[in-house]
Amino acid sequence: MVELAQDRALPRARSSARDWLLPYLLSLPSLLVTIGILIPFGTAVYYSMERYNLAFPAGRQFIWFGNYISLFGDPGFWNTLQVSLLYTLLCVGIQLLLGLGIALLLVRRTWFNDVMSVLLILPLMVAPAIASLMWKLMTNPSFGILSYLLTLVGVERFPWASSPDTALFTVVLVDTWVYTPFITILLLAGLRALPKQPFEAAELDGVPQSFVFFRITLPMLMPYILTAGLFRMLEAIQQFDIIYAMTQGGPGDTLMVFQIQAYLSAFTYTNIGRSAAVLMVLWAITFLLSNLVIKRWLKLRERRHGNA
Repeated sequence: MVELAQDRALPRARSSARDWLLPYLLSLPSLLVTIGILIPFGTAVYYSMERYNLAFPAGRQFIWFGNYISLFGDPGFWNTLQVSLLYTLLCVGIQLLLGLGIALLLVRRTWFNDVMSVLLILPLMVAPAIASLMWKLMTNPSFGILSYLLTLVGVERFPWASSPDTALFTVVLVDTWVYTPFITILLLAGLRALPKQPFEAAELDGVPQSFVFFRITLPMLMPYILTAGLFRMLEAIQQFDIIYAMTQGGPGDTLMVFQIQAYLSAFTYTNIGRSAAVLMVLWAITFLLSNLVIKRWLKLRERRHGNA
């Protein structure tokens, strides 16, 4: 009897140990990813508090918030902040409007709309740096196809990215061409996932389309809009490849966004401490903006569940 009880207890002990160990095994990949993120993040925080210049390794020392004080006292930093926020606002705003408009045109399931939905993905398959080089060739004043088309309507030698007055317009145009399909696909999926009962009831009652859009479609689609806007905001405020490939932050400091300034500080001026401080400020801004959007999204979800 004792041996029989021991034989029954052994599988139970193994099952209990497996049940206890399983959650830790399932969370192990996320733990490894978190560690992989925190190590470089902690290193960047430490470097941002050092006077660390690769050209003068002997002068490396811990200076606490000296890099941040120097950064906030530099007019160039405030220009970088202004340019980064303006670039983000223009890109996200224009792309949300265009993406929503295109998604509304493609919401009905027809063979033409399905083909166009597939073709929309093509710009996303081109690397942003390659897309920037393509646009740089197309906007060349001497042989670019876009410059030639402008001459047909009377606009001679449009400066595109070579002038401080039009450089921001040019890079926003390239960014819009690359990333608008991403927002369109998200919003199109959201539109097709909306329940049909409210729209059928509005159609039976003869409700105007403008009322349906602003009072039914837009509020129900808002979580998808916030999600798409959040993804694009995080990408736009950290933009590097499009701007660097088109203008390298110029002309002058016209397009000197955070990532360009951090790159130049580290690899041109070898000032690792200042570069890390710029990236930490960028992280703080990104953290605050994303939290605002996420809190708004959570409020919408709570209101939606409350109404349900």
